[in-house]
Amino acid sequence: MTTQYHIAQINIARLRAPLDTPQLAGFVARLEEINALADLAPGFVWRLQTPEGDATYLRPFDDDMIIVNMTVWESVEALKNYVYKTAHTELLRQRRDWFEHFEGAYLAMWWVPAGHIPGIDEAKKRLKHLEEHGPSQFAFTFKTIQPPDEGFLAGLDWSMFVPCTA
Repeated sequence: MTTQYHIAQINIARLRAPLDTPQLAGFVARLEEINALADLAPGFVWRLQTPEGDATYLRPFDDDMIIVNMTVWESVEALKNYVYKTAHTELLRQRRDWFEHFEGAYLAMWWVPAGHIPGIDEAKKRLKHLEEHGPSQFAFTFKTIQPPDEGFLAGLDWSMFVPCTA
């Protein structure tokens, strides 16, 4: 199904220990598998990654223990299916073993025009806006999904975001 808008998402997590420690070995061991699962999932469009194939070693926040995941999907349903109905759920069940409880917004979703690849700058602004103002067309969560608002999206100044370089 081709639509005018896709759903972008960022989620962040604070590691309990550095990635190269035994405490994170189970998480690190599954990264390649889980990323490949996303890449092949119905409705997957794009994910932020380094030349090594993941974004785990990017540190766009002022905390070296915060890791980031950012993707774009054709629909909320495709994203939900990947997150909650694939082997990805096994990692969700174990997240407390690897990640600290996060105070504040750690997941933001937003609509983008099909073909738009969000940059880290855009994702950080969406996450911050969600934390400061709550869910809206600008940023929302799985619990507060907003359908795309054509007027809002057409009126958005997309030039306020630094384009993706990854």
